[in-house]
Formats: sequence, C-alpha cells, structure tokens
Amino acid sequence: MTGNDAAVLIPQETQPRMDERVKTDMGSLAAALDFDAELMLRVKEGDGASFGILLEKHRSPVIHFLYRMVQNQAVAEELAQEVFLRVYRSRESYEPTAKFTTWLFRIATHLALNSLRDGRNRRLEERLDDDSADAPARQVSDRRPSVEEEMVHQARLGEVRRAVAMLPEKQRAAVLMHKYQEMEYSQIAKVLNCSESAVKSLLFRAYETLRARLAHMA
Repeated sequence: MTGNDAAVLIPQETQPRMDERVKTDMGSLAAALDFDAELMLRVKEGDGASFGILLEKHRSPVIHFLYRMVQNQAVAEELAQEVFLRVYRSRESYEPTAKFTTWLFRIATHLALNSLRDGRNRRLEERLDDDSADAPARQVSDRRPSVEEEMVHQARLGEVRRAVAMLPEKQRAAVLMHKYQEMEYSQIAKVLNCSESAVKSLLFRAYETLRARLAHMA
C-alpha cells in the first residue's frame, strides 16, 4: 500500500488526531514506567552503578520479607543474595511488563517457598523469638518505654510473629506482602501467579485465623 493509498483510507483530518493519540499513549506508558524499572533497563544496557542503587534500595526490604517467611536470619540473607543474583543474571532478558518490585518479590517468594519445602531453614535453625536479627532498628523516641512496657511489647510482638509464621505458606506470603510491603492486590496476584479474587480469599482466611489466634490480645 502506498502513502497515497493510506491517505485515501485515512481522512486527512483524522491523521493528526491519531498521531496525537499515539503520542499521548506513549507518554502514558513512559509515565507508568517506575524509576526502579528505568534503573533495571540501564542495568540491561551495562550500567553497573544502577544495579548498585537497586541493591541498596531493596536489599533490606527483601531480607525482612524473607526472614518473616523462613524465620531464619542466615537463610534469609543467603536467599536475598540469590534473589539479586537472579535479578542480575536476568538483566539481558528483562522487560518492564510489571512493576519492578512485583518482579523482585515474585523471585523472592519463589525462593522462600522452595526453601521452606526443602527444609533449608531447619539446617540453620534459630530461635523464632530472637529479634536481634529482625527488621529495622527501632527509632528512639523522646519518651523511652519502661522495662516492663518493653517486655510486654516484645511479648506481644513475638506472639504476632509466631501466629503469622504458623499460617500456610501462601497465606503467610500474602499477609507479609499486604501488611508489611503494602503491596496492592494486583501486585500480590502477579507475585503468587493467581487471580486478585484468590488473593483476597487468601488474605481473608489468613486474617480470620490471626484474629482467632490473637483474640486474647484485643
């Protein structure tokens, strides 16, 4: 088909509108591309510094997520190394079809579930209530809690952790992503490779179980 043929099929007054629509769509796509994905695309092009930025930004959240999944700090750190190794190895085939964090936590969840199934965390068993290796250091407030208050707080926190740890694996993963990573249903669904309704069902059952187990703390 020649350019003249196309002009006949597409009225002249319509062509500018179509061009504008294409530009708008491309602009929307660029806006939807999150900064992490842009960094990963730079890594794909050979920019090692961008990978360093991604590693520094996401290493702690990934380790905290993995720790709450496997309940073992040494295993969590080992798995986190594997997560970012896989991210780096996948750089050449990376395409920003979803948010970077969705892709990242899909890898982390897959490794965590495999670790739980092959029993790797049992080979490096730690006390479940050892919070020395837990999430970020607490912010120091102006009013420090008393020793008694701190003991009560730690006891309650330990109960919550144990209750979450006792959930079935997929329910636990869904709760950790929803509650601690503040991920949307759509993101969790992509990570767990299921529908949003399935995610809502997982979370409903998980929260009902937690509510029953922790009723005495209400």
